[in-house]
Amino acid sequence: MNAAILLADGFEEVEALSVVDILRRAQIEIDTVSVKEGLKVPSAREITVMADKLFVNMDSYDMIILPGGAGAWKLREDSKVISLIQKYNKKGKMISAICAAPMVLGKAGIVKDKKVTSYPGEEIESYLKDAKYVEENVVVDGNLTTSRGPATAFDFAYTLVDRLGGDSAALKKGMLYDLYKK
Repeated sequence: MNAAILLADGFEEVEALSVVDILRRAQIEIDTVSVKEGLKVPSAREITVMADKLFVNMDSYDMIILPGGAGAWKLREDSKVISLIQKYNKKGKMISAICAAPMVLGKAGIVKDKKVTSYPGEEIESYLKDAKYVEENVVVDGNLTTSRGPATAFDFAYTLVDRLGGDSAALKKGMLYDLYKK
């Protein structure tokens, strides 16, 4: 199984890079994909990341992942991203979004009657009014996985590992994830 995480200017570092890190630790193939002209993508805190590839030939992935941050608004307004999300949904492929990015799923029209979550906020939640909105760390409903924000990025990533056929339990143990949780 493989995945692509879409990076737009202003993406949230914790939500994007920890997901990439954890999926790669689980030996799941994940590409960082720039949705802009070049491979260099500046993050929310001006850390420039060199994406693995440009937004072309996106049909071969099992999962598309959308991080939050200011980049989520750029993803929301990008017609090729909306078309990709709609295409993946129609094929029943997995789509994941964290923080502000679930609003992209709402704009794509794929959340009706689905259980979802997001970062709290009137603008973001306005795109999710057709969904069954809940305030949980990570929510899985069919082919969709959504999560709340930076503090839930590890929970989100471990859920994606499991959804992509990996073993998050072994990974959590190796990363000492559960050691300090009470």
